[in-house]
Amino acid sequence: MAEARRLLIDSLRWEVVVNTGESILEALEIEDRYGLSFWDSLIVQAAIGSGVERIYSEDLGHGQNYGPVQVINPFAGG
Repeated sequence: MAEARRLLIDSLRWEVVVNTGESILEALEIEDRYGLSFWDSLIVQAAIGSGVERIYSEDLGHGQNYGPVQVINPFAGG
């Protein structure tokens, strides 16, 4: 029960990014620039818009930079 409470309290601090018309246009630009899927582009756009420096993902290229955001694959060896 204590662990569940701790996790819930932690998640309440997370910022929810709401897509706007502007963010969708920015995601389309990211899609064109980097050749990502639209949905991955929305993730990258949300990260950039929120000032995130790293995205942990096994789907995006390990070590790839998308503007100021770098992708880290937590399962990549070395």
